[in-house]
Amino acid sequence: MKTNVLITSISKKVPLLKVVKQAVSRVTSEAIIIGADSHMSCIGSYFVDQFWHMPRLDELNITELIAYCERYNIGMIVPTRDGELLYFAKHRISLAERGIHVMISDEQAVTACLDKLCFFEELHTYQYPVIQTTLSIDTISATRYVVKERHGAGSHNIGLNLNKEEAINQANKLSMPVFQPFIEGKEFSVDMYIDRDRTMKGVIVRQRELIVQGESQISTTVQHPMIEGVCVRVAQTLQLYGHIIFQVIEDKRGSIHIIECNPRFGGASTLSIAAGLDSFFWCYLEARGEELATYPFCRSETEKRLVRHTNDWISDV
Repeated sequence: MKTNVLITSISKKVPLLKVVKQAVSRVTSEAIIIGADSHMSCIGSYFVDQFWHMPRLDELNITELIAYCERYNIGMIVPTRDGELLYFAKHRISLAERGIHVMISDEQAVTACLDKLCFFEELHTYQYPVIQTTLSIDTISATRYVVKERHGAGSHNIGLNLNKEEAINQANKLSMPVFQPFIEGKEFSVDMYIDRDRTMKGVIVRQRELIVQGESQISTTVQHPMIEGVCVRVAQTLQLYGHIIFQVIEDKRGSIHIIECNPRFGGASTLSIAAGLDSFFWCYLEARGEELATYPFCRSETEKRLVRHTNDWISDV
């Protein structure tokens, strides 16, 4: 049985690396965590058992990846960057045939999440409360707007709370812009794990209290059954798998607006791990062929808060 874990695009995602290592160690003491990145000197390389200076994905064919995984006894891959999700979704079955399990949804589901226009159009068909997304600002009835890139997730070059002229100017700076109405309200992230049978294993809602450059720096877990319910239904409609994050706004009237879905682990998702969403533990068990029925979701009885901050690490050389 392949026991080791490969985490790609590790960059400086030290909290993620730590929770994966903790989860895997609960199953076996023999596994090692291999971190990969195209940048040799990335910070994450100091926090894994072994580092792979991985080629860019456009230079890495699937045969080479499989050969590396077999050489180093890798049975599970965790992609962490938006730009690599489609690569792993496309090759998910080929990897599985060689005993290499990837925490990734299938290609159709990942495409629907990464294409914001497609995401809106598909969910709107099912009458889910997804935020209006369009290629033309003139089709939106609003006074303030959001402009963002159509593909991918994250906040790169996003324009928030803009008037119409500002929104059009911002759109001219983007390669493929889409427009959305700007909605004021409380922002939430919804972490969930969906097992290989596409059954919801667990879900945690966390309120984003301080956001810097699109990432939550202060988050607090909350009980919000309405948001949980709608996001679970959307995830099952899209046939998602693994750790999934939804971004949601609750407006002043209490209405829910689904902004986007990221089919991967997020920067502040470690809060949900601490609150009982055992995503990497469950995924590692599934990679070993185990059923999850005897490993229940046990949500923390108390709410938890995450404060993200810089931390120094000093070692001997």
